[in-house]
Amino acid sequence: MTDIIPHNALVVVADGTGARFFRNSGKDHSVKLTAEGALQPTDLESDGPSGKRPPESSQQENDEATFVKQLAKELYRRAHLGDFAALVLIADPQTLGQLRPVLHKEVQSRLVSEHAKTLTKASITDIQKALS
Repeated sequence: MTDIIPHNALVVVADGTGARFFRNSGKDHSVKLTAEGALQPTDLESDGPSGKRPPESSQQENDEATFVKQLAKELYRRAHLGDFAALVLIADPQTLGQLRPVLHKEVQSRLVSEHAKTLTKASITDIQKALS
């Protein structure tokens, strides 16, 4: 994976409780992000993560795993619609570790950069600095 963020790349900043979407409008290898919405967890009780929950896991861990699954589905939906040709993922290490194995191949093939950082509450300026 390269650290060059292409023009029009989709940048996703996530943790186990939500995700923010940005688009890189920068050109010539510069990063200039524009907010493009957010994804919040829905139907956590009925959706549930894949497989059985280990007895030692907490409800919070279960909810975070469910949201990661929902985020992976949303990224696949957007990739399938041709919404992005390049994807940058920024997530805390635990969320990134849960997300990698559930990403569809169509999404994985568009992944150009990933960063194990907690930036969900960061400003656009701070996110841009982290990518530069």
